[in-house]
Amino acid sequence: MPAVPPPALLAPVAANPVLATATRSGAVESWHRGAVAVVHGDEVVLQLGDAPRAVFARSVVKPLQALPFLERGLDARLSLPPAELAVMCASHDGAPVHTAAVRSFLQRGGFGEDQLGCGPHAPFDTDSRLELVRQGQPPGRVHNNCSGKHTGFLHLAAACGDDLAGYLEPACRSQQEVNAAVAAMAGCTGPLPTGIDGCGAPTFVLPLLALARAFCRLANPTALVPVRGDACRRILHAVGQAPSLLAGERRYCTALLRQWPGRVFAKNGAEGVYAVALLPDPARRRWPQALGIAIKIDDGDERGYQPVLVDLLQRLGALPAELPRELLPFAPVPIDNTQKKRVGEVRSVVAWELP
Repeated sequence: MPAVPPPALLAPVAANPVLATATRSGAVESWHRGAVAVVHGDEVVLQLGDAPRAVFARSVVKPLQALPFLERGLDARLSLPPAELAVMCASHDGAPVHTAAVRSFLQRGGFGEDQLGCGPHAPFDTDSRLELVRQGQPPGRVHNNCSGKHTGFLHLAAACGDDLAGYLEPACRSQQEVNAAVAAMAGCTGPLPTGIDGCGAPTFVLPLLALARAFCRLANPTALVPVRGDACRRILHAVGQAPSLLAGERRYCTALLRQWPGRVFAKNGAEGVYAVALLPDPARRRWPQALGIAIKIDDGDERGYQPVLVDLLQRLGALPAELPRELLPFAPVPIDNTQKKRVGEVRSVVAWELP
């Protein structure tokens, strides 16, 4: 299994354009540079910045990592409900609804929380974090935002006959199946180079453009082999049924999922990576086929991609000019001071040149 790629492969790109600016008191204070790739059907329709450059995909690829689990029929064998399939693809808030889904998912295989290879961290959800403090309880591994993915990995490793204690090793059979699935969806030949993600799992290095292509195929898997196509459809159906399980209330991913229930997969990754899969839709007129979008913000800040993606979705005709209420906090992103007064905003500044 390939190791971390040479540093030159991930070297900074100074030429990437400014995608968003942050203002304070009416003046531009900061800039967010980055790259964007859009695939429509089988055609690359936008490469802004160095889209062919390889990036760490981080948690963006969680739905792709779930494919071998589904292709082996483990969801049917375990009678997995949509909430638990969604949490397997999630970077969740660690709220009770998330930890309950992960614990149920673990119990279906007879696994314990101590078998999760991810380390504990405090819940992202403020109320859940404060409740642990009130109870004098430390956060557990189940609170880790990647605990659903790790539970899926445990089930897959057991099905593959792997040593469960080593289920995160890139060379084990289950992780090789995951690597092959991600590579195939992205249209990359051979095993993908890997690094170590924040949760300890392998994280993949692939071109941003290939990430957009993978999400386009996730949205319209008709050209894939039937078992993989069915797996893609089940993933989109599950997050459409349980959108808050993929992230949490008031999260960007959840707000996007609720715009097109069952017809979208929107996923964040650490260090400013984001990708969206949108099913074909004749109502989009100029862009009726499946859309795959991938964004990488050079400085790694999520506030850099949030207004940019909303702006792009409006230009593609997927979102109306008058934004739905759930998306208003993300375009523009408000900057408030400690007096709770609005002092600035993060806004998209891209001059889109779409064909």
